[in-house]
Amino acid sequence: MAAGRYAVHSDLMSDSGSGAHYYWCTRHHRVETDADVCPAKHVLGPYASAADAENALQKVQERNEAWEAEDARWAGEGR
Repeated sequence: MAAGRYAVHSDLMSDSGSGAHYYWCTRHHRVETDADVCPAKHVLGPYASAADAENALQKVQERNEAWEAEDARWAGEGR
């Protein structure tokens, strides 16, 4: 391999082998598929199902609340 060049793995990653991916578009507030997905800066995912993508914002909120509670608990112990 020439200096300054790196090997790149070009195969797409797949979590289930089905090839179907779903995304939640924060710009259009809808589920999108590989066929019509917006740029990465506007989407969450990929998800294995449309239902998972549709619930993406709820999952984000739940995780943020859990992390904030953990941060508060940790900060309280440090005093």
